[in-house]
Amino acid sequence: MNWEQLLSLKRQGDTSKRLRIEQDDTRLGFEVDYDRIIFSAAFRSLQDKTQVIPLSKTDFVHTRLTHSLEVSVVGRSLGRLVGKKIIEKYPHLKEVHGFHMNDFGAIVAAASLAHDIGNPPFGHSGEKAIGEYFSIGNGQQYKNQVTEKEWQDLVDFEGNANGFSVLTASRPGIEGGLRISYATLGAFMKYPKESLPKKPTKNIADKKYGFFQTDKKFFQEAAKDMGLISNKTGDDIGFERHPLAYLVEAADDICYTIIDFEDGINLGLVSEDFALEYLIKLVKDSIDTSKYKTLETKEDRISYLRALAIGSLINDAVKVFVANEEAILAGQFPFALMDKSKYKVQMDDIIKISVNNIYQSREVIEKEIVGYQIIQTLLDKFITAYNNKFNGHASNYDALILKLLPEKHLLEKENIYERLLHICHFISLLTDGNALELYETINGRKKD
Repeated sequence: MNWEQLLSLKRQGDTSKRLRIEQDDTRLGFEVDYDRIIFSAAFRSLQDKTQVIPLSKTDFVHTRLTHSLEVSVVGRSLGRLVGKKIIEKYPHLKEVHGFHMNDFGAIVAAASLAHDIGNPPFGHSGEKAIGEYFSIGNGQQYKNQVTEKEWQDLVDFEGNANGFSVLTASRPGIEGGLRISYATLGAFMKYPKESLPKKPTKNIADKKYGFFQTDKKFFQEAAKDMGLISNKTGDDIGFERHPLAYLVEAADDICYTIIDFEDGINLGLVSEDFALEYLIKLVKDSIDTSKYKTLETKEDRISYLRALAIGSLINDAVKVFVANEEAILAGQFPFALMDKSKYKVQMDDIIKISVNNIYQSREVIEKEIVGYQIIQTLLDKFITAYNNKFNGHASNYDALILKLLPEKHLLEKENIYERLLHICHFISLLTDGNALELYETINGRKKD
């Protein structure tokens, strides 16, 4: 792979290349990506999707929106620091093509901003609830009506693939979705493969999948334009990662490791003394002890340590990337950056505490159980009504259910797989609150 291709400004539907040297620096294409994402309805919905504790209204807890903004800030720093090194190593990128280090930051920031845009309500349990509706629920009846790969898309519903669809899928009058630049889409794509074969190797790029069968044609087009390296044979589609996808992943890993831990401390799920024991290992080289001692509140002390910890992890991630840049370009770096971090043991320790004390706390478990019931009920009602209408025998109840669909989702889909995926997509874009409200309406519990 080469950086000239990887930094493609091309957008879906373009018939020719967009050259960096011809860009207006006051309205750079990669920055337009950021703007389009942040003004999208799908991004706004993240404000009512909680990061750790579903449906929680606690002030301390991050929503998917605040988490995405924080990941974007970290991603921008990672991109700029790496971009500086890349421009120094390959000066022709600036001298001939006009690229700047801030371009790398803009790409990673935009992709990081969008990294959770396809996640369903109620956290990762939302993905599992959709998948299990098809694998062990009423959706099993559709298995023999779709192809093997289409079925895998449904039983293993993936927020990353759904996010790619949010960014790129066309609908009447909206061709190419948000029309994001190929470089940003490449950085967004942590898992550039289809749902089958599932985890064919230990390569980090094969851990999950990144696009549905409906989107594979465009994904292949974008991958070819960027010069991504194909790593599958026969009818299977998969590629090595875009190098900047490693930075998006690192930004997410850094934020959820440190900031989820911070949420747990502020919620009282992790003691401050316990937290200090773990965080100090990340900040021992940068902490100003005298300043730390002047901080009087737990929130301020933890905030200070969090900022230093993130700074340490950013600098280390950049070192790992730069040291392995040539292997990454050759498609020969099958690891996450933070797996090779000198702080990996400390991060693993923090994640272990978060799993035991936060992710598996009673409040989280109770709310995820509620989420399962809500999502599976909504899927069943809307899929049944949608298919009955298509087949010409919708009941009056089905017609009423379909009136709850927003106008932009009132589309005709001829293919059963596309109909099933369309309803999954609709449910996935609901906020926690929207989903609960729809569920209560359908069950006759909605209050005036």
